[in-house]
Formats: sequence, structure tokens, C-alpha cells
Amino acid sequence: MSAEIIQLADFRARRQSGDEALQVSISGTYPEQPPRFHFWTGASGKRYVHTVYSLFDCPTLEDANYILVRRNDRSTRAVLAIGRLSNNCPSENLAEIRQHAAALGADEVHVHLLASSNQEAAAVEADLITAQFMNTPHSA
Repeated sequence: MSAEIIQLADFRARRQSGDEALQVSISGTYPEQPPRFHFWTGASGKRYVHTVYSLFDCPTLEDANYILVRRNDRSTRAVLAIGRLSNNCPSENLAEIRQHAAALGADEVHVHLLASSNQEAAAVEADLITAQFMNTPHSA
């Protein structure tokens, strides 16, 4: 596993400006590549960091929350689905994500790995769904 450097000055500047769709840029990435991390804000106001993968670069996953996204341009993302993985087999989880993403036309998978229990993962999922699909004017 390799280490990556997050540009903290960019992170702090965007956070202080109140940017709801805060994106953390990673050094060494090409301009056409999406940022490696993205923060999504739930209806509760809590912010959840997600690792961003292209549909083809997404690794096998065990327990995780995910957001399927269609990238419209460099700065606009459309949330197509929010869910959490429940299979015991990581390769089955990846197959589920890819099938669901392909059916919806998603090109990015945003993965949140920090829920410490099934109950917390369910709470994260509900918080993000409420923010993205119930309160669309305030979504991140």
C-alpha cells in the first residue's frame, strides 16, 4: 500500500469557506482525474469522508457504505444511489456495486469505510440518503 499526501492548505481553505462539496486534492494526480477523497454531508450535518474510485478501479470490499455517482464534469457530481454492502464475500460485494453502477450509468464509486458497526453503517446510510434525496437543496 502506498502513502498519499493530502494538501491540507486546500482542505482548510475550503472548509473555512463553508464549501459543502469539499474535495481534498491529492498531490501528483493529473487534472482530468477525480480527487481521491470526497466529503459528503448528511442531513444531520455530519461529514463523511469517502474514497473515490472509478467503476473499474474499485477494489473488493468487505463492510462499507457506498455512493454511486455520475461525474458530469470536473466539478459536478450526480448521486445515483446510496447503500451499504452486506455480503460476506468481498468479491460478491464488488460484483453487486459494479452491476448496480452499470445499471444506473454511474462512473464513480465513493466508499466510506469508517463505520465501526452494522448499526453505525445503517445510520450513515440513512443520514446520507436523507440529505441527498429528501433535502436536495441542502445536499453536499
